[in-house]
Amino acid sequence: MYIQQADLFWGMNRDFVKEIMDITDKETFQKGDFLFREGDPATYFYILIKGRVKLIIGEDGPVVHTVDHAGEAFGWSSLIDRDVYSASAECTETTTLQKIDRRIFHKIVEKDATNGLIFFKRLAGLIGYRLLRSYQMVTSASIAEGALSFGTEQVEESEAAS
Repeated sequence: MYIQQADLFWGMNRDFVKEIMDITDKETFQKGDFLFREGDPATYFYILIKGRVKLIIGEDGPVVHTVDHAGEAFGWSSLIDRDVYSASAECTETTTLQKIDRRIFHKIVEKDATNGLIFFKRLAGLIGYRLLRSYQMVTSASIAEGALSFGTEQVEESEAAS
């Protein structure tokens, strides 16, 4: 029951988690398979069982996150009523996932507001964590761009005087 390993479901009622488990589809994908592409309809939410998935922005854009821990969740655009995914998800090795249909998931959450609230608080935490990681990546990149290079373009004072 890998869904119980997902941070998003900690602290929730067993019956609620079981109901979610009952609607998941377990699927295996091969290296190079795309689960979804940026701009595709946001229909499913995923939980990693095993493998690795990179989330990228644009056709050949940067990797913004790597999903590689059992129980890690992604595809959350489908859960916050976005019409389309904001990134692409590509398997970088054989990957097994639990796939959850957003419409069915929302019906379960609507029936159990208490556990639904816990779930969405945890989802907000996940989104916040990924946002902080993005900030760190941007900050690191801008520091690297602004750093002085002591490569071949630097001229020593004695050479400049000649």
